Amino acid sequence: MARLCDCLVAMCPLTPQTLGLVNARVLDALGPEGYMINVARGPVVDQQALIAALKEKRIAGAALDVFWDEPDVPAELLAMENVVMTPHIGSTTREIREERGRKMLANLKAHFAGQPVLNPVATDR
Repeated sequence: MARLCDCLVAMCPLTPQTLGLVNARVLDALGPEGYMINVARGPVVDQQALIAALKEKRIAGAALDVFWDEPDVPAELLAMENVVMTPHIGSTTREIREERGRKMLANLKAHFAGQPVLNPVATDR
């Protein structure tokens, strides 16, 4: 499939089956005129293979909204002129912002009513 693409867009959940799905073989098939766009999850794309493909001009460029170890972005990617990066905002739509607001209000209401919050924040990272 990558051989037939000008732009390969990763838009899938991160699962054991999608971990590293876009690897060196896929990037090589994309070719020197192809672009890799990742708006899925960072580990869907083999980041080291991507960096190598970009450095060696085996692909034309990349647009990345997610990274392997967020919020850390490799210095190599930051230095590349053929890479466009956004701070994981690809899902920022009006509908998502409205839903986030509803969840926040529901959590505040539960907290101040002495009930468990609906969406607790994990602190084990």
